[in-house]
This record gives sequence, C-alpha cells and structure tokens, in this order.
Amino acid sequence: MKTLNGKTALVTGSTSGIGLGIALSLAKAGANLILNGFGDASAVIAQVEHYGGRVGHHGADVSDPAQIADMLAYAEREFGGVDILVNNAGIQHVAAVEAFPAERWDAIIAINLSAVFHSTRLSLPGMKAKGWGRIINIASVHGQVGSVGKAAYVAAKHGVIGLTKVVGLETATSNVTCNAICPGWVLTPLVQKQIDERIASGIDPQQAQHDLLAEKQPSLAFVTPSQLGELVLFLCSDAGSQVRGAAWNIDGGWLAQ
Repeated sequence: MKTLNGKTALVTGSTSGIGLGIALSLAKAGANLILNGFGDASAVIAQVEHYGGRVGHHGADVSDPAQIADMLAYAEREFGGVDILVNNAGIQHVAAVEAFPAERWDAIIAINLSAVFHSTRLSLPGMKAKGWGRIINIASVHGQVGSVGKAAYVAAKHGVIGLTKVVGLETATSNVTCNAICPGWVLTPLVQKQIDERIASGIDPQQAQHDLLAEKQPSLAFVTPSQLGELVLFLCSDAGSQVRGAAWNIDGGWLAQ
C-alpha cells in the first residue's frame, strides 16, 4: 500500500547497501526520495524511480555542515522540505586506540555523529511547521556495546543513541518522532571485507562467513537491508507514533547475550 504518498524522505548514504535498501522500501510505500551519496547516481535513481515517485539526488559530503545545509535547502526548494529523515551515512576504521589515526577519528565522528546532528537540526523546523515528521537514525549494536579496535565508531554510535533520546524527548508532545535502529551484522561491503580477510588467510568462504556471524550474532544469519527498510516503514506508520527516543535492536540476538 502507498501509505507514504505525498511524503518526502531524505536518506543519507543511500546509493548502495543499507541506505539503498531503506530508500527502496520508502519508495515502494509511495514516498518521494532524495538520495545522497558520491558519484554517478543515475542507475540508482532509475531503480528507485521504478516505484513511481519523484526522485532527486544530492551529492553532499555529510562531513561538511555547509554541504548538509545546501542539501536541506535543495530539499526545500525542489520537494517542499523533508518529512522523513533517515541518517544512515557512515564510515569505519579499525585500529587499537593508541594506534588510531587522529584524522580517522575526526572523520568518523564527523560523518557518523555530527552529520546526524546537523541534518536533524536543519530538518526539525520544517517538520514542526508541517505538524508531522519522522527522524530515524541508523545506529548499530555498537551504540550499546563495544568491540575491540572500533573506538571511534563505537563512540559515535553511542552518541547517536544519546542524541536520539534527547530529540525524542524534545519532540515528545508533537507529531514528530525520533528513533534509532541498531542493526547487527549486515552484509555490506565493509563486512564483506572482513570475510574476505578471513578467506585470504586460507579459510573456506562459507566457513569464514559462519565464523564471523558465530562470534556475535546467534541467529547465524545476516540482517538484510530490506528488513531494515520494513522497520523504517513501521516507525513511519501510525502504529509507530508512540515509539519515541528508542534504540531498536535488529541484530539476530547479539544484544540478548
């Protein structure tokens, strides 16, 4: 059902992976889409346009607040503003704290945390003026637990959940909600790289994937982008209107241990 007809969704980092899966789910539900990501997005735009809504693309580097502001100005000018904001863009770097490059820390905090703040602060006035809005932050199980070598990522994702709680409280009496989704392992290029590293050490490909999942995710199955997209649709629905400031785990049992 086209439950989101007339709504416009902005999904950051949406030209591949989790972001694209979420964008496709929103498009299927009737939303207009503003995609965000680097490079030529023509093939992705055509994929999303298949569902009949309007589709735009803005190549903002979300580590730069000025480019985020330009993206939100584009949304206002071309689509009449943003009704649904999905903060999904993220990067990763793995190293021990004492060996963690300062510039990589700064980049991860900028893209994974500060960008969420800037997109949110710029979207909220329009949502409040319209009397409806949904802000959905793609956090991670690493917003609630730590992992060795992921200091910046874990710090940023913990920050995203804290920010989500504050925005959820500040909008609690309005028709704007703010929530976080906390995926476990999703088979993204970043995760595939970890599997490939195991394969390179001589482990069978299926065994390498199994071993990665078995370390953290009891279901031994990856979360899929389409499953994340369906959860986004629930949070956009009337049924999700009293889910506020939540950090929703979708992690195959990771955090139940």
